[in-house]
Amino acid sequence: MEKTNSRIFLLILLGMLTAFGPFVTDMYLPSLPSMANDFGTTSSMVQLGLTTSMIGLAVGQIFFGPLSDKYGRRSPLLIAMWLYVISTILCIISPTIEWFVAFRFIQGIAGAGGIVISRSVATDLYSGKELAKMLAIIGAINGIAPVAAPVIGGCLTDSVGWQGIFCVLLILGFVLLAYCLRFRESLDKAKRLSGGVAATFRNFAIIIRNRRYLFYVLQMGFAQGILFGYIASSPFIIQQHYGFSALTFSICFSINAVAIGIGAASSVKFKKPENCTLTGSIGMFVLAIVEFTALAMDCDFWIYEVLLFVLLFMMGMTFTSSTTLAMDSERRKAGAASALLGAVCFTFGGIVSPLVGLGNILLTTGIIFVLCATCSLWFGWRAMKIVQ
Repeated sequence: MEKTNSRIFLLILLGMLTAFGPFVTDMYLPSLPSMANDFGTTSSMVQLGLTTSMIGLAVGQIFFGPLSDKYGRRSPLLIAMWLYVISTILCIISPTIEWFVAFRFIQGIAGAGGIVISRSVATDLYSGKELAKMLAIIGAINGIAPVAAPVIGGCLTDSVGWQGIFCVLLILGFVLLAYCLRFRESLDKAKRLSGGVAATFRNFAIIIRNRRYLFYVLQMGFAQGILFGYIASSPFIIQQHYGFSALTFSICFSINAVAIGIGAASSVKFKKPENCTLTGSIGMFVLAIVEFTALAMDCDFWIYEVLLFVLLFMMGMTFTSSTTLAMDSERRKAGAASALLGAVCFTFGGIVSPLVGLGNILLTTGIIFVLCATCSLWFGWRAMKIVQ
């Protein structure tokens, strides 16, 4: 490669690409009620746009990851950005809710390209401690973005409406496209996978047989289950059960986003990422049990919030270290490895999100926290036992 991008440029680009997917899925959440009125449909039909975008994010990573291993990172990234711009415009001008839901699926696929390729680029250019530092930043953003996006959307909903929010997302798409046009290819042709496209996708079967990689991915997936369980349940717990306003809810959302970010950033303090994953997983397990007990006893709001803050901090610690360990164990097929990691995380989020609404939301949320934390700890511990 004759030219390379500066570290600062890469930090900005990869950080924006990482936040891309969560903003696509979550930023318009506060405007769902007004969208139901605008389209003259039910709230469940409007929420289907959230479901299809998450499906698109999972499917898109499976698609873009292997292609980036074969054709390099830049071309698939540019295709994803153009697809995003077009699909966002179509979302804005959608004549019916059915068309909107369909275009949201395409928008999710496009957003997935940025997420999966951002991790692959970091793996192409860095290793060891440097890779951990780069992924720490990506992990912090990845933890903050799903929580911060609805807060930003809530600030915009009353003034610009849902179409205005999508116009903001469109502007973000154009900014990212401009950055991607300046991006220099990070994967040398000599390192790209050979063979046909079908052979490229068969790499998933090879990657899954890497038990160390698979266990860290599953540890990450169950940790993401805690995150999405929190996102899905907290509006109802804070606003309906505890009776706080939407503004108070947004403030708590922001504070908890900081906890995730600090946790992810603090992971670089550990000499070995394995120790960070294990520490964070144990912390999640203990805090999940305590949080479940508190919710079962209908605790005071501040007990719920403080415990949640620490739980999310522990979860944020594992985001960076587990991503580093998983990606480092599959460097040769980084695109496919990143794709599978992202797809698993969004799949877990899609499964967990509706479950917290079953029965008593306090008890169900606590149970989800404990189950996910227990499984996360088990897979993290099993991964450490495997010698690379």
